[in-house]
Amino acid sequence: MNSGRKIIGDFSFTARFKGSGRITIGLGTRIFPYAFINANSGKISIGSRCYIDRNVVVACNGGDIVVGDHCSFNPFCVIYGHGGLKIGNDVRIATGTVIVPGNHGYKDKNKKICDHEDVNIGIVIGNDCWIGANVTILDGVNISDGCVIGAGSVVTKSTEPYSIVVGNPAKPIGCRESS
Repeated sequence: MNSGRKIIGDFSFTARFKGSGRITIGLGTRIFPYAFINANSGKISIGSRCYIDRNVVVACNGGDIVVGDHCSFNPFCVIYGHGGLKIGNDVRIATGTVIVPGNHGYKDKNKKICDHEDVNIGIVIGNDCWIGANVTILDGVNISDGCVIGAGSVVTKSTEPYSIVVGNPAKPIGCRESS
C-alpha cells in the first residue's frame, strides 16, 4: 500500500482498494473476491475478525466509515459513508443490503435535482445487530444495540434496543427475549 499505514488481513487478489492510505483493517479480517473498498473521499476503519464477502462495495462518498470487530457483510452489499457511518461490534449484514447515510436535496423546483446540495446526517448501527437480506437503511437512522431488521425492510426511523422491525417502512413487531 502506498501510505505507510498497515492493512493487515486475508485479502483476495481480486479485491480492490482505492485511497489505501485512508484505510485501516484489523487483524484476521477477510476480504473476498471482487470486494471494493473506496476511501478516496474519506476514511475507512474496519475492525478485527470481520468478513467482507464477494462483490461488497464499501465507499466513503465524502464521509467516514467505522466498522467494529467481528462484523460480516454478505455478497452484494452496498455500504456508503456520505454523512458518516458507524457500525458496532458483532453485526451481521445479509446479502443485498444497502446502507445510505445521505440524501439528495430536492425541494426547490426551480433547480434541477443534480444542482441541489446533498443533505447528510449519518447512520449508527449498534452492537449485536442482525440486518436481514435486501434491507435498505436510510440517512438519519440509529439502529440500537441488539436489533433484528427483517429481510426486505426499508428502515426510515431509529429503533429501540433489542427490537425486531420489519416492513416498508419498517415498524417494530416485537423484542428479543432473554433465555
